[in-house]
Amino acid sequence: MYVAVKGGEAAIANAHRLLADRRRGDRSLPSITIEQVVEQLGLAVDRIMAEASVYDRSLAALAVRQARGDMIEAIFILRAYRTTLPRFGYSEPIDTAGMLVERRVSATYKDLPGGQLLGPTFDYTHRLLDPSLIGDEPVAAPAMKEPGEQAMRVSDILDGEGLIEGDGQMPGGHVAGDLTREPMEFPMPRDLRLQALARGDEGFLLALAYSTQRGYGRTHPFVGEVRIGEVEVELDLPELGFAVSLGTIRVTECQMVNQFKGSAKQPPQFTRGYGLVFGQSERKAMSMSLVDRALRTDEFSEDIVAPAQDQEFVISHADNVQATGFVEHLKLPHYVDFQAELDLVRRMRRDHEAARAGQANGMKEAAE
Repeated sequence: MYVAVKGGEAAIANAHRLLADRRRGDRSLPSITIEQVVEQLGLAVDRIMAEASVYDRSLAALAVRQARGDMIEAIFILRAYRTTLPRFGYSEPIDTAGMLVERRVSATYKDLPGGQLLGPTFDYTHRLLDPSLIGDEPVAAPAMKEPGEQAMRVSDILDGEGLIEGDGQMPGGHVAGDLTREPMEFPMPRDLRLQALARGDEGFLLALAYSTQRGYGRTHPFVGEVRIGEVEVELDLPELGFAVSLGTIRVTECQMVNQFKGSAKQPPQFTRGYGLVFGQSERKAMSMSLVDRALRTDEFSEDIVAPAQDQEFVISHADNVQATGFVEHLKLPHYVDFQAELDLVRRMRRDHEAARAGQANGMKEAAE
């Protein structure tokens, strides 16, 4: 229960002005532009787009600037804006097999058909501060190759030998759900789980993914493939009778390969965990794929023995916008609730002290 707060409008307005002042910072320095955020803080922009479910780099950059770099606040802002947008329809499923690859690595095969492409990555950098980045000295751009051609997936290689489960197919007539329009219900089908994981907090999924590798789940994973590149988005227009291209978006896809000893229904084989997110977000895609595989307990007749395998636990806590709202609402007035708790504790304290006093008197009388 909340109580009305009166007379706070002036204080709130002043808080907003102070926030705007702190956001601007030192006036002797130039104001950071949206274009600078897009071009130079691209991975932050990618995360905001992924977890807000809005593919718009400028809007994501605006959100991160407005939030003073607070990633979750920026995601919250953009997610809220998303709810005001009209929905014109649903795009066709993107074909990641036709991705124009910019980066593609595998931990399972050294020599891949089409080769391994390192692309822009921190994987081989020394984690040391680079003083050369302090100034505004221009850095010569390296010679860049064009994105690679379409390349066979690692899962296709394993599938050719019958060593991996088939690519998932939904039952005939299945209509993909939409978590933004429908309430969550458990048990949840895999397509809805993947939607929730794609919007989930990267840090939460990373922790769960790590837990599965430390024994709190049944995974023995290998990165079958991580690929980053441009894919085409198409929208089916019934009045035309065919799909039209809306353009391309950059995505990160991860297929995690996991060992499976087999069951009464299935032979020993590799199974899959899947991750797909906006932009360059490898950590998120890998974490998502590990958690996706951990959640597939029903499909492989596995016991739920760890949090990462419990879909209600995972899905209910993965959304950072919902989690933020629930945690931060504790800052709002709870005066009535607290006074009731305070009165209860005082009465319990009096009863406790009376009982102790009675016990002490009883012991004293017994001693006499």
